Amino acid sequence: MRPRKKENRDLPPNMYRRRRIRKNGKVWVGYYYQDTSGKEIPLGTDLDLARLKWAELEAKEKPLDLRIMRSIFDRYVRDVIPKKAPRTQRDNLAELRQLRPLFDEAPIDAITPAMIARYRDARSAKVRANREIATLSHVFNMAREWGLTVKENPCQGVRKNKEAPRDYYANDVVWNAVYRKAVPELKDAMDLAYLTGQRPADVLRMRKDDIEGDFLLVQQGKTSKKLRIMLRSDEQENSLGTLLKQIAARNRQFTSPFLIVNERGLRVSQVMLRDRWEAARDKAKAAALEDGDAHLALRIGQFQFRDIRPKAASEITDVKDASRLLGHTEEEITERVYRRLGAIAKPAK
Repeated sequence: MRPRKKENRDLPPNMYRRRRIRKNGKVWVGYYYQDTSGKEIPLGTDLDLARLKWAELEAKEKPLDLRIMRSIFDRYVRDVIPKKAPRTQRDNLAELRQLRPLFDEAPIDAITPAMIARYRDARSAKVRANREIATLSHVFNMAREWGLTVKENPCQGVRKNKEAPRDYYANDVVWNAVYRKAVPELKDAMDLAYLTGQRPADVLRMRKDDIEGDFLLVQQGKTSKKLRIMLRSDEQENSLGTLLKQIAARNRQFTSPFLIVNERGLRVSQVMLRDRWEAARDKAKAAALEDGDAHLALRIGQFQFRDIRPKAASEITDVKDASRLLGHTEEEITERVYRRLGAIAKPAK
């Protein structure tokens, strides 16, 4: 057997690390197992995975610290979350902050569906509880892939809290009230969001070079769905084509490649969009109250920028066209979640 070096004394028996300095100056670290014949078996460069492989080779129980949820959460944060979209990363980290106080110290094999159900019932934020359990379920699935448990995922089959899809519809009176109080870049963002039916983040990402010929090219950040939205209809420039020409004319003095820019030519961020939206909405709400229309003021106060996407979906006659514009693979999602106008009916007489 290879004699035990000081640098390997923190590792299990018969396991050792090897270091090499690469040409770029970075230090490479790999782990190896030496069996009774002296044969070296590579265990990889991840210490946690190396320890799991060591346990299999030694026919021993997996190290307890790797099977505690705290360690599994840590690894999920390190290896899985960074590969997700930025918004999803923020959501997952917030969900794990809620899950950790209860589950951090629990061995993964000790968690049962009943524990998950108790967590669900104890959470006052019922919709958030559903998202947290969905994230926990993914953590379990990854732990199974990592070989940390062979148990069934305890989240499977646990009933979710009922969710009612948001049903707010911004009619033209509400839209116009906010639009009149909006600064030019907010008006551009509202028009672009409505005509393209895209999410706020995707609207803010749109660039001049996304316009190719008679199409606006879109790749949705959430789903990576690619769309080509027409700028001409029936041989004539449509509303979106006209809007993009107006934006280009307004932004001609600026060098920014983005379509939605502020008065100084800087790209409008999500925070900037939110601030401008809230300012315009508050002014519109105050104007409605001054006119004595408390109901309109309430409706204006409920209007969110994200309601523009379902407004677009609701006002497209053909659900197939609406579904295609929103980038949905199933028309049922468009119909159930995004179309917020009732069916057209004839009066009794």
